[in-house]
Amino acid sequence: MTGRVVRALGMIRCGAACTEEELHLQAAQVFADAGLDAAHEVRLGPRCRIDFMVGGVGVEIKKSRPDRAKLLEQLSRYAACDQVDALIVAAPRGVDLPREIGGKRVILVALERLWGISLP
Repeated sequence: MTGRVVRALGMIRCGAACTEEELHLQAAQVFADAGLDAAHEVRLGPRCRIDFMVGGVGVEIKKSRPDRAKLLEQLSRYAACDQVDALIVAAPRGVDLPREIGGKRVILVALERLWGISLP
């Protein structure tokens, strides 16, 4: 499932000037186009709402480079939830994330790769 979610996110084409809300709309569309059932703004617990859940895969989207400590704290809250099997973070390149948090796999999808036109 994680690979399918990463491939779907790789279809996003949103310029550097787009907003996080536009990224959310595009993510919802690419998930639907890929036949993935994605729930948006899922409450996992108190102070714990993730951008998308696709099966057991949690997806967090960050338009600008997030504060690493705050992001790790946020991901740790998500990883502590039983319904989360893996985490994918769509964020600018250069965000240093561990491979696992709380025993859950963490994958970074670099947004810069998704900006602009798609070349063959």
